[in-house]
Amino acid sequence: MSRIALEFKNIRKRFPHAEADSVSGVSLTVNEGDFVTILGTSGSGKTTLLKMVNRIHESTSGEIRFYGENIKKLKVEDYRRKIGYVIQQIGLFPHMTVADNIATVPKILRWSKEKINARVDELLELVGLPGESYRKRYPSQLSGGQQQRIGLARAMAADPQVMLMDEPFGAIDAITRQNLQDELIRIQKKLNKTILFVTHDIHEAFKLGNKVIIMDQGKVQQFDTPYNILFHPANEFVAQLVASENIINRLKILKAETAAQPLTRAPDDSDIYIGRDEFLDSVLSKFFESGRKSIIVTDADGRPVGEIVWDQLNGLLQSQADRVQTDSPSRNAEKVNIHAPIHR
Repeated sequence: MSRIALEFKNIRKRFPHAEADSVSGVSLTVNEGDFVTILGTSGSGKTTLLKMVNRIHESTSGEIRFYGENIKKLKVEDYRRKIGYVIQQIGLFPHMTVADNIATVPKILRWSKEKINARVDELLELVGLPGESYRKRYPSQLSGGQQQRIGLARAMAADPQVMLMDEPFGAIDAITRQNLQDELIRIQKKLNKTILFVTHDIHEAFKLGNKVIIMDQGKVQQFDTPYNILFHPANEFVAQLVASENIINRLKILKAETAAQPLTRAPDDSDIYIGRDEFLDSVLSKFFESGRKSIIVTDADGRPVGEIVWDQLNGLLQSQADRVQTDSPSRNAEKVNIHAPIHR
């Protein structure tokens, strides 16, 4: 069973002289290894919530627990060393090399020179910038995407238990942004880091997070899996937020594991398999190619972890197609006719 990394208990924040709370009544838990994205428009409270975790802002009332401890009872300096923080304005020191930037916190912690050098090279390799080519460069010699990778490496230098990321890819071009998203997914899976990631981009939120917090006017509207938010919105606000995502887009941003049911039978030689990180558009293609009633979902080692049943997936797609035409008659061009494959 996963440990609880962060627990929010009725958190509220009202800034001095403000007429309303910036964050109100937030209660939720984040398990160790979760990648939680926080989605909302400007002023929804998402960044304020994030900044209360590392105590840049202190909550007005309520309690945040870090591995069971009230963060207000922890020494701020010691606590923040357990929290990595990455922001849009990367903040690399321009007069310091890449290696020295990454080594900032380890030097404060008085690590040995050998340990620091090894950690710098390890992290540069992890973020796809080999040490022999990049450790002696300065920030001005890097592209925006490379700078953001160094910022991520620096935040991970002391191996923090939790990473906080505040729209880190917001100022980067679309292609580089997509590449960085893919890199972050790879790194998170490899290290099993607990991540809270603020974004206003719905595609980014659902692509990255295994859980998503939807915020509006300081309140959590839904905290759930991307699958449940897209197909089972909790209220009208969430339904309207995700309404712009047509069926095809939904299939391209939801992973196979999000739609998998528990496997209650023994797989046989005729079964079709798909990795849990494959997207549902690939799953749909496999259904049509194979004509199977179900597809086995596997983990990174090829072990079965669940299955996707055609009747369930098709039912959801049909209901969404019906909703699109009921809610938006003018969008009949988007009508989707899903014909069942020939089941074998």
